[in-house]
Amino acid sequence: MELSLDDVLLEGEDKMEKAVEFLQQEFAGLRTGKASPHLVENISVDYYGTATRLRDIAGISTPEPRLIVINPFDPSALDAIAKAILGANVGVTPMNDGRIIRIPIPELSEERRQDLGKVARRMAEEQRVAVRNVRRESNDQIKGLQKNGKITEDERDSGLDDVQKATDDAIKQIDEMLTSKDKEIMAV
Repeated sequence: MELSLDDVLLEGEDKMEKAVEFLQQEFAGLRTGKASPHLVENISVDYYGTATRLRDIAGISTPEPRLIVINPFDPSALDAIAKAILGANVGVTPMNDGRIIRIPIPELSEERRQDLGKVARRMAEEQRVAVRNVRRESNDQIKGLQKNGKITEDERDSGLDDVQKATDDAIKQIDEMLTSKDKEIMAV
């Protein structure tokens, strides 16, 4: 089946949006000085021999700015949850009191903040590259359509402009998210 110009544009924009959404999820799991359920909710726990996301087997709350509380639906899963959090290497130590798990969030050192800033910048750059790859792929498809006589040169040029606009928008969103995350990381 031959793609139309609209199909190429929609598919490209969709892939770019997915790159931005992916970065948003990555940033949510990046630890700052504040307690956030996102830090632990996707940790995989070995629950009765099945890898299960933590948020599916426990309630996660942040009653204080520097404390995450995990309340498992099944108290027998407490040890497995604590073990999974330690194994996830997110820089926190769970405290199991037999009923719930408390995770105090330590203050970030200046050095750790700078390291997290570098990690955030690397994540953002990976998604910028992904967006540019989508742009290249879409541009190639549009040029192929024109070469095969499916669209005119004007339609090709207009399509390439649309792809560039979508690319610029996606990269602008990524840059704004990075600026915001950097501020959050550096806030003491």
